[in-house]
Amino acid sequence: MAPRVKALISPALITWARDTAGFSIAEAAGKLDVDPATLSDWENPEHEDSPSIPQLRKLAVLFKRPLAVFYLPEPPTKFQVMRDLRRLPGTGLRHYSPALQMEIRAAAERRELALDLAADLDEDIPKFSLMADLNEDPEVVGQRIRAAIGVTDDLQRNWRDADGRTGFNAWRSRIEATGTLVFQSAAIDSEEASGFALYNETSPVISVNRKDALTRRTFSLLHEFAHLMIHVSGVSDLETDAKRPPEDQAIEVFCNQVAAAALMPRASLIAEPTVAQHGVRSEAWSDAEIGDLSRRYGVSREAVLRRLLTFNLTTDAFYTRKRGQYIAEFHAQRARQREQAKDIKRNMPLETVSHFGKPLVRMLLNNYWQDRMTLSAVSGYLGLKVKHIPKLAKAAGLR
Repeated sequence: MAPRVKALISPALITWARDTAGFSIAEAAGKLDVDPATLSDWENPEHEDSPSIPQLRKLAVLFKRPLAVFYLPEPPTKFQVMRDLRRLPGTGLRHYSPALQMEIRAAAERRELALDLAADLDEDIPKFSLMADLNEDPEVVGQRIRAAIGVTDDLQRNWRDADGRTGFNAWRSRIEATGTLVFQSAAIDSEEASGFALYNETSPVISVNRKDALTRRTFSLLHEFAHLMIHVSGVSDLETDAKRPPEDQAIEVFCNQVAAAALMPRASLIAEPTVAQHGVRSEAWSDAEIGDLSRRYGVSREAVLRRLLTFNLTTDAFYTRKRGQYIAEFHAQRARQREQAKDIKRNMPLETVSHFGKPLVRMLLNNYWQDRMTLSAVSGYLGLKVKHIPKLAKAAGLR
């Protein structure tokens, strides 16, 4: 048997690739079909063992890195998004699943693509100018958002529909108009994250979880927008509890409060006839009343109840009881939707626009129409078959 040819690479590169892909040693070893102790030795600079060339190829595939990157003298430092997201002041390293790690990396790469496309088109990219501070009143910040993107009570009433789709798309388009890239992801478990934000002075990024209901996605959208306003990248699940580090918890609470204030302004909510009929700490709220307010503001029933609780218009006990009911109903609805989805024909151009957002799709198509990019390149960037590209412009509202 011919001797095994070892890959002459730095152990630090393997550690870097594994860590940024979100795998523990045990998880990666299982995927690679090697002993965890072997992988640990490959990453240990004091050991002389290293993977073979075929094993290195498997590492590159698993961690989704070019093979050539493993031959660099040291780990790259250009891509810092993971570190920013995983470490907050006073906290240790936070672990995210490989799926979430990949979505964050893909979002950052799409942002770089958008910057390159805009430069090719000679488009000026506006700087993200909205700002907020954790010491501010969230109600004031929420009103600032509405004023900045032109959302009035009358306009918001026109977005009312059964599932919240009209509201989500309307809020998204106005947020995109600030120069923010908004993506959706279907690769992340709802239990792990509702979305994440990548702050940059130009073309900041928001990504929301497409597995969530549309009303929850709308709340996530405004929550992540608040993240951008305080210039903090982060991963959010909309749930705040004592398990979070204090600094992290304070940020999430603030962003939740800002999102609620932007979506359900205090003055508007208090003036609702249904709300005016109830006294303080009421437990007489019917499902019909809560559902009507949910559709009025394009948010979930839980978000409405939480807002009522904020203004002492219901009780903790009532909120907790109804929240349990809504969670059970959501899981039952999700199971029915999964069954129905088997018979629904997918609209790939529309899904692509929903996933990548109109701004990025528009820039890609404009570069193609101006002969700066091939059809296959557009197809490759979007992961969309060439045959679907002609219908993409219509799905994006461009033709």
